[in-house]
Amino acid sequence: MRIDAHQHYWAIERGDYGWITPEVPVLYRDFGPEHLQASLNRHGISHTIAVQAAPTLAETDYLLALSDRTESIAGVVGYLDLFDPEHLSHFEQFERHQRFVGFRVMIQELQDAGVILQQTFVEALKEYEQRDTPIDLLLTSHQLDSLVQLMKQVPNLRGVIDHLAKPRIAAGELDPWRSQLTELARYPKLYCKLSGMVTEASHDSWRPEHFIAYIRHVLEVFGPDRVMFGSDWPVCLLAAGYDEVVDVLEQALPASWGDAERSKLFGLNAKEFYKL
Repeated sequence: MRIDAHQHYWAIERGDYGWITPEVPVLYRDFGPEHLQASLNRHGISHTIAVQAAPTLAETDYLLALSDRTESIAGVVGYLDLFDPEHLSHFEQFERHQRFVGFRVMIQELQDAGVILQQTFVEALKEYEQRDTPIDLLLTSHQLDSLVQLMKQVPNLRGVIDHLAKPRIAAGELDPWRSQLTELARYPKLYCKLSGMVTEASHDSWRPEHFIAYIRHVLEVFGPDRVMFGSDWPVCLLAAGYDEVVDVLEQALPASWGDAERSKLFGLNAKEFYKL
């Protein structure tokens, strides 16, 4: 089973994608399974994980309904607001759907990432830690210190860092991102998605070699058992096509990686993490 562990579908007319505007014409249109299937076929990818792209419960319902009629969607990562007193009720309602595999925490959208260390948030997260719920963590590299502090309080969280925590690839900066990822990788149930890299590079002038140091570091500290390929399609179209995204990752893999490691990266780890 080859899996793209991170992609999105959306319908603009739904009206809850505030970040997708006419000023971003590449993304300002509908993207559905019919637009992605040819790319999946070219790379032998049979299934995907569809991840929320709007901070609304309604969009999660939309993705779950889409999964009912789309065989390639193996799982849906929905949206929850852990500061909402009703978050557990919303979670349990979503959980009734067989394709619901977890939710995403939108740390990236917080002006002050330190609020995730507040007792309300930590206690909510501890509930899902006990339930062993898969949780995507969306954040940028300058917010990593808050995640480092958070993980000390929920060390058994089944979490995955989206997009390598968005290091500053365009600027060529590795530190302190590198040391912070090393520290986070010590938590055995924390994974990392090799996704969303091209949009962190210079959109018009990136080269495959710009990503090698970042990819190799993630592979080194998380190992072959806790990394996943994700295209971040269609957001990736801001900087690269689907084929280029796959090629960037393929070119950076160590020569020592054989079929076993590649199978984990391109599907088996996602299957394990999301309990497919």
